[in-house]
Amino acid sequence: MAWEDLFAAFALMLVLEGILPFLNPERFRNMLKMLDEMDDALVRRIGLVSMIVGLGLLYLVRS
Repeated sequence: MAWEDLFAAFALMLVLEGILPFLNPERFRNMLKMLDEMDDALVRRIGLVSMIVGLGLLYLVRS
């Protein structure tokens, strides 16, 4: 993998993560408040599932 691919992926991640706060800042704030109230174990499981799904999608795209 070239460095350009890594930087392109990072840039795309920033664009995608910026969509919700740009379109609906109030909902984004409420979502962050809900996340703050969640148990750490649940937040970790959500992160793990997100990483696994991301790796699966990357595998499908790259194969």
